[in-house]
Amino acid sequence: MSLTLTVADEVRALAPGFVHVAVEAHGLAAGPSNADSSALLDDAARRLTARLAGRAPHEDPHMAAWREAYTAFGAKPSRTRNSAEALARRALADGGLPRVNTLVDAYNAVSVAHLIPVGGEDADRITGGMRLVRATGDEPFATVAGGQETVEHPEAGEVVWCDGEGVTCRRWNWRQGVRTRLTEESVNALFLLEGMAPGTGPGPLVAAAEELAGHLEKLSPGVRIVLHAPES
Repeated sequence: MSLTLTVADEVRALAPGFVHVAVEAHGLAAGPSNADSSALLDDAARRLTARLAGRAPHEDPHMAAWREAYTAFGAKPSRTRNSAEALARRALADGGLPRVNTLVDAYNAVSVAHLIPVGGEDADRITGGMRLVRATGDEPFATVAGGQETVEHPEAGEVVWCDGEGVTCRRWNWRQGVRTRLTEESVNALFLLEGMAPGTGPGPLVAAAEELAGHLEKLSPGVRIVLHAPES
């Protein structure tokens, strides 16, 4: 992998069941949401509805496992939901899923269809490797508040993804920063698919990653994709 990914020992101790798959994509032809990316989101919402069969998203075993992990580092999972649960709630609501751009639509569709947290980063905006750590509380996090870009800081002990410049995603997979987010100009990307046993193990993550790769190949013909299986 051109970008290294490491999970700190203190995070593994907190959540031994955590596993992730990475998908590298090079030579993307990103753009605004279109009929194809919108169709992916509509199909994902239908698949989610069938999977839940009338249950709320948080009642799914995988979401329950994530809620336990959030509680373990001090977050309140009913207030700061993991990205998959938050997207699932939007998919089931009247307004449906947002349309952002082709890249974000593609990974949001996989997240909703498989009910797993999926994140996407602009690989050209990442400094050094990506690390999943427990924050000291001093790390900078570039975000938007009140329509204005600002810098916040995570809480001490919070689980965060970060690179050499600061936090890229707070509370594990709750809120992504603006510095490395995927845009219509992104050419190279890193996608992270995350699971928490016993709700979801490596096999379902790999299947979801392969589906994401297929979406990217259709939306960006000629893209070069490398899939990295979970760490043992």
